[in-house]
Amino acid sequence: MTKYNLIVIGSGAAGMMAAITAAKRGKKVLLLEKLSRPGAKLKATGGGRCNLTNTLSNEEFMADFGRNGRFMRPALTYFNYQDLTAFFENLGVKTHAPDGRRIFPQTHNAKTILNALEKELEKSGVTLLCSQKVAQLDSKENQISSIDTDKEKFYTDNIIIATGGMGYPSLGAEGDGYKLAASLGHKITSLHPAMMPLYTKEDWVANCRADTIAKATIRVNLPKAKKLRASGDLIFTKTGISGPVVLDFSREITPLLEKYGEVPLLINMTKGMHEDALLAYIKKSAVHNSEASLIKHLQNLLPKALIQELCKLCGIDHETRFFKLPGAKRDAFLKILAWTPLTVTGHDGFKMAMITRGGISLKEINPDTMQSKKIKGLFFCGEVVDLDGPCGGYNLQWSFASGYLAGHLGETPN
Repeated sequence: MTKYNLIVIGSGAAGMMAAITAAKRGKKVLLLEKLSRPGAKLKATGGGRCNLTNTLSNEEFMADFGRNGRFMRPALTYFNYQDLTAFFENLGVKTHAPDGRRIFPQTHNAKTILNALEKELEKSGVTLLCSQKVAQLDSKENQISSIDTDKEKFYTDNIIIATGGMGYPSLGAEGDGYKLAASLGHKITSLHPAMMPLYTKEDWVANCRADTIAKATIRVNLPKAKKLRASGDLIFTKTGISGPVVLDFSREITPLLEKYGEVPLLINMTKGMHEDALLAYIKKSAVHNSEASLIKHLQNLLPKALIQELCKLCGIDHETRFFKLPGAKRDAFLKILAWTPLTVTGHDGFKMAMITRGGISLKEINPDTMQSKKIKGLFFCGEVVDLDGPCGGYNLQWSFASGYLAGHLGETPN
């Protein structure tokens, strides 16, 4: 019978960091992965470019996670973006922030990160076993005692669940960690797919796929969710909307979609200009060319195809002179130009979700150690807990930081 000081379940970013941290502190560590190779989802992260983290302060970083963000304070205090880049620098991986904010490996290749972590696992003495699906966690008198896989049994006093969420099941995400945590009495909050494109009821969007709309603002048009909004680049698709702003905002939309069936949105695509400002913009253009068509006045503000579709929604010929339109038509066009309505009706579910919204309840986890408040020796890290952030290195930073903290097994990091 072999007993380990620690068994880590899941070899993503969080799990590998936890295993390496514990092994470097002299612990005998076993890392279990159900797939045939470690780090499948890490390898695909950021389209394979691996946006590791960002240069935000801890306060700004936590704020972008919303109301649960402050739970991360201890982990970020011990392992922030500077600590993470220094960690990889020591592994021979150079990083940079080409836009001054998002940090990537200089190779812009996730394989660079994965290869470095695999080498460090081996160097640190971590035992890695792949093709091992965990079936059961055992405890005695509220203390972790052993773990059963589909192949064998292992003994330990400490287990870290680092199985990630449910996004991209083709890369091994099936919600295993939620089931294991629940079997030991932990509450799992509602789970929703996030960071994904959305379907819309309106089909005119398919005619506007050629252009990216920069600095669009999206807000929810529901009485109890009017404060929800996001800004960023928007892309129309054959079936709806995508782009960075949609990927980020989808984490707010999918729970509402489950509740209401459809979610009405209002989208400003005119750099924040509303009706009065838009009218002034068109008047200024008309001074230089009073005979110009409506589409000519707006061609420097929006793509031609989009202007044409918005005109159709108002029953307007886009070649018409704006000031020849009846007042009611002008008002209707300015209104829809300022806040274009779209209705979200669906999405592709977890198969296309980069992250999961929801997870193991934070109320049952000690943020100073990432240890369960219910079972001694049970720890969590990464996406499996109820924390999810936007695009831009947030979720990987959290995975590495929480893995580092959990790997100290309840002791304060130096």
